[in-house]
Amino acid sequence: MTRKLKEEDFEVLRGPFESGRQSPGALSGALILSIFLQGLLFALEYFMAGSYTVYPYKDQILLIHFIGTVILSVLSLIYSMPIVYTKSEKTQYFLSILVSQNLFSISFLICALFIIGYAGEEKVADAGSLLQFTYIILGIGLIIFVVTFIRFFILLKKGHYRKGTKKDALRSRFETTSYVPTTIIGSLGLIFIIQYIVRTSAINELDKIIFIVIGIGLFFVMLFILPEQLVILYCKIRFKSFNFNERGYLNK
Repeated sequence: MTRKLKEEDFEVLRGPFESGRQSPGALSGALILSIFLQGLLFALEYFMAGSYTVYPYKDQILLIHFIGTVILSVLSLIYSMPIVYTKSEKTQYFLSILVSQNLFSISFLICALFIIGYAGEEKVADAGSLLQFTYIILGIGLIIFVVTFIRFFILLKKGHYRKGTKKDALRSRFETTSYVPTTIIGSLGLIFIIQYIVRTSAINELDKIIFIVIGIGLFFVMLFILPEQLVILYCKIRFKSFNFNERGYLNK
């Protein structure tokens, strides 16, 4: 169905490339920085959360996430080199999506879940309850992603991402009411999280509760952003104008 959409239907999405914020050179610097940030967040998972949690399969989760983080870090180093990204900027952009999701979504979600499984003295959430809670969080995240993707596709079909539209002139404030369904889903999810912590977890420190809410909230936010990232990647694959030439200038 996306084949029926023309290049001008996506033109507003060229904004980050026109400004240079997501040019291959800018992404190169971001990938280098991400290597250190991913290492820092994994250390946070392991030493501050993983050591004091009764969350089921925590060792397997840490191992899989460690392997994934190492692979992403090595690829980030490779695709930060001009000799590599000038010839494969589509792959570099796809890698930047994976890295951003790992940094601000997966890492914070794992930390939050591990902290919820904190082995306190008074009460400890059982493994079954923790897994059920995780499935619910993942289900809410899936709903947010699907609703956002459908909303994004509808706006594309209506021409809201064409040059000269309101979306172009005032992108961050356009059609605020269209975010209402996603906002309601996310808000209900956060309310559920707080209720779960109070009822089943041993956590009573405000700072830990805030970290949990922020961590899972970031997971929801990144799933809200993911559809646009994927659509831009689609545009880079399909349209030459979303890519840069060998001299570093955006194609017309």
